[in-house]
Amino acid sequence: MSLICPSVLSADFSKLGAEVEDVLNGGADWIHYDVMDGRFVPNISIGIPVLKSLSKAVKAFYDVHLMIEEPHRYIAGFAKAGADMISFHVEAEEDCSGTLDLIHSYGIKAGIVVKPNTPAEEVFPYLDKTDMVLVMTVEPGFGGQKYMADMCPKIRAIRDEAKRIGKEDLLIEVDGGIASDTVGFTAAAGANVFVAGSSVFGKKDRAAAIESIRNAADAALVQ
Repeated sequence: MSLICPSVLSADFSKLGAEVEDVLNGGADWIHYDVMDGRFVPNISIGIPVLKSLSKAVKAFYDVHLMIEEPHRYIAGFAKAGADMISFHVEAEEDCSGTLDLIHSYGIKAGIVVKPNTPAEEVFPYLDKTDMVLVMTVEPGFGGQKYMADMCPKIRAIRDEAKRIGKEDLLIEVDGGIASDTVGFTAAAGANVFVAGSSVFGKKDRAAAIESIRNAADAALVQ
């Protein structure tokens, strides 16, 4: 089953709670929460205080994507602020295994992320510990970028390795340029969680946008 995860990076921050409620009412499964520090990526977004306020105001599954240096230093803060899943970049952490354990110690799900130029094999050693692998289909740091179709072989390689080791339930998330006309390629390659930014928040009818993306993903998964 496809999970649709709108990214608040594309929401109107002047009314963030209402925006999140709107996409949840429109059928969103999760809410994607992008954290940028201006060091690991060349942009700064939102952090722990905003998540704490948002999670109290609006009940949802908060999928927190840390695009930051030394992510282990901030796991406790985000976990206590309401994160249900915390994902961090393999490129930003020396002890990925330890950080996955740390996230799990707070009773939440843990994910690991790969940038476009990072080979799939970099995450293979951690598949037995991780709940999800996020494959970036754009360079991380800014919303609204064009989808990179050449990431599909990476998705397929991760899915095949997960099957090989008996990790059939591994979630594979994709983030970047995902819309109804691109999501099918990633779903056919093995992805099942889809982050959508402007293709949801940028639409007048968010429910219709979510349904369109889900239908395209599910059709590809069936094939």
